[in-house]
Amino acid sequence: MTAEKNIEQRLNELAQVIGADESLVENVMNRIDAAPIAQAEQKFKNKFFVRRFIMNRFTKLAAAAVIIIAAIFSVTIFDKTMPMAYALEQTIQASHSVRYLHTKNYESGHDEPKEFWVEFDEYGDVKHVRMDFPEWAGEGDGAKLIVWKENKVDIWFKRKKSLIRMPDRTVADNMLQMMEMFDPKGVLERLRDQNLDGLVKIEIDQPSNKSKPIVVTATSLPGNTVLPGKRGVVFIDQSTKLVTHIEHYQLKDEEYEYDGTIEFYDYNQRIDPKMFSLDEAPSDLMKIDYTTQEVGLIQGNLTDKEIAVKVVREFYEALIVKDYAKAGQIYSGVPVAKMQERWQDINVLRIVSLSEPIPHPYPGVGGFQVHCEIEIEKDGAKSILKPYGPGVRPVHGQSHRWNIHGGVR
Repeated sequence: MTAEKNIEQRLNELAQVIGADESLVENVMNRIDAAPIAQAEQKFKNKFFVRRFIMNRFTKLAAAAVIIIAAIFSVTIFDKTMPMAYALEQTIQASHSVRYLHTKNYESGHDEPKEFWVEFDEYGDVKHVRMDFPEWAGEGDGAKLIVWKENKVDIWFKRKKSLIRMPDRTVADNMLQMMEMFDPKGVLERLRDQNLDGLVKIEIDQPSNKSKPIVVTATSLPGNTVLPGKRGVVFIDQSTKLVTHIEHYQLKDEEYEYDGTIEFYDYNQRIDPKMFSLDEAPSDLMKIDYTTQEVGLIQGNLTDKEIAVKVVREFYEALIVKDYAKAGQIYSGVPVAKMQERWQDINVLRIVSLSEPIPHPYPGVGGFQVHCEIEIEKDGAKSILKPYGPGVRPVHGQSHRWNIHGGVR
């Protein structure tokens, strides 16, 4: 099928969906033949449309794309007796004006949500973030609070009673990528893009009762390898055109099962600057600052498994000679005094064995476990210590360095 025939077929399908008469197809196809490129580009100055337009090598098909986009997302309805139709662009534009946002992320099987507070700058980019992860979402770390501000990340591990500061831009980038998943502006822009690329089917239900929400249902189509079997249902307030919540579903055994809900609160209600700090954390927490020290060991030319074994070996060798500074450096940068306090009741005598590294049992943790046997002396009696772990992985934001993060006793 030629590109022009494909466009004509899609227009026929569109006309059936929106209830337009057959003249729509003829009208648009005539406009495709006649529309000057400059006019099309001038009409759609939105950077998304212009970018897609410029990248297209075939000018006639580029004009077709612009015209079809106009038909799909236009706020004009062809039946003049019907009210103005809703378009995704309305909510995307409304979301660009948002400076403050509070979200709750509920996942199937858990009552307590992940909670996020976000401040955006004047360009719509994330400026400050606060994340509250309950116990179930801690990926082995337990409950934790995270604040991202000025390219620094502070993490309060509640169960571990520790506070870590990380300066690396990589960590910040990971934080921002996570936030994009919960930014309603970004969610709808991705849906729009995937719809244009034929990866999702979008259905819009706009009730005549303005007190009820607009419901946008996006379903992954066969061939969508990015989000296979996914369905998202977006609920939009008719008066503000802002997203109130999004429900997620996953296709299982030919049925869509509920996966979770993201709820959006407090649009543009100023967030207290204190929320973007961890001043409420207890003063007696163990504080580790990655901005003032090098943590872990350099990997160099070693393989991942080789550096994992080396990290564990040098950690216990440091304890044998009571070099608590080096042991603390290897163990996530733990301060000397805290490392000495943890090991003062045990004499580490020798390393009996180190096993082949195996992937950590919690995929979200990453890295390896290096099971080992260590001969120790406690209260005058010798024994073999078989710790859970130790867990070894790259230092956060410094993938060329590896450290121990737990499981040493």
